[in-house]
Amino acid sequence: MVKTQSDIWLKASVVGGLWASMEIIVGSFLHNTRIPFAGSILAFAGTILLIGFYQLWPQKGLIIRAGFITAIMKSVSPSAIILGPMTGIITEAALIELLIILFGNNIPSVAVAGILSLSSALFHKIISVIILYGFDVIKVYVNVINFALKQFGVSEANPKEILWALLAVYTITGIIAGVLGLLLGRKALKLRANIPKDVFEKGIREKEFFEIRDNKKTKTILMWIHILAIPVGLYLFNFHGLIYGGIFSLAYILVFGIYYRRALRRLKKPIFWSQLILIVLLSTLFWNTGEKGISISAKGFWVGLEMMIRAIFIVIAFSALSVELRNEKVRTFLFKIGVGRFYQSVGIAFGALPQMIALLPTAKEIIKKPMASLLKPMIFADSWLDIFKKDYTLL
Repeated sequence: MVKTQSDIWLKASVVGGLWASMEIIVGSFLHNTRIPFAGSILAFAGTILLIGFYQLWPQKGLIIRAGFITAIMKSVSPSAIILGPMTGIITEAALIELLIILFGNNIPSVAVAGILSLSSALFHKIISVIILYGFDVIKVYVNVINFALKQFGVSEANPKEILWALLAVYTITGIIAGVLGLLLGRKALKLRANIPKDVFEKGIREKEFFEIRDNKKTKTILMWIHILAIPVGLYLFNFHGLIYGGIFSLAYILVFGIYYRRALRRLKKPIFWSQLILIVLLSTLFWNTGEKGISISAKGFWVGLEMMIRAIFIVIAFSALSVELRNEKVRTFLFKIGVGRFYQSVGIAFGALPQMIALLPTAKEIIKKPMASLLKPMIFADSWLDIFKKDYTLL
């Protein structure tokens, strides 16, 4: 029997695993269909799920624990950069947890939580783009939007006006997500029933947390090199421009791009390179926009090239760091500082992930019946908890 104090970690494993499963299913669909605002759509679904799960298990600390578990699971996927998914998911969970603790589990509270959660996705996207490409990309985006507005006879908007317009949209969708989460969670309370155990008769196969593929050995010294290289590279780009930042980044890319070539699956995808080429083209054409509209700018080309090199550097650096964070010494350190239960909870969620994905609706089903699809993992939650209690004991 699992100790009471460990119960919340098992519940967090369930919530984190199911949340990560939905992120993988929906995220894969959005990626393949190239739908804009994919991160915001995932944040919308995640907000509904977290608030819904809280209706099933209203325990303080559950949501933030689930957020950390989901962030870890998302960050070690082959195509992911660590910084983006980890900070975005944890921020969503922290804001929802904080609002519910401060103002209670009610419609006004979850509505505000939804607003902050969705708005955080917007600001997270803006910050991520700035980190990836630098501040120059903001000017490119603003010029592209104003060029589009001109085609419809609408006057130009400044960056603040564009931001306020986006915030208005995110406020409305945030309220919808928060209230839907509350209603779906309460509906799940009424509908949940024990799922037939033969669904899980194959059992949950254990999977080593941070499994190393291709017999790749990790090195502590390399982990620290990557941790130091990221801020150094960004500093050189931000304060010394393309020459110094480019030289440092190209040297890093050449050395570690080869060393971690098996981990850099993202670089093999045509969509990644097409995005970078598009950034260069947009920067070249929209860096200077006047009454005549678009024009070719040499400065815009060099700015676009800098953003391209910077993006490749960031992708390689965080992909390399994700490999080295799987170090056995890192795992031992986590247990020593008292986060062993968190570490084990992530392992449990990883072990159940393949079956969780298999039992959830497909992407097509989610598109046809989105609310029923979001309700399904909530109904499954108790059955997964029973399995975890039976098969696992946290230290």
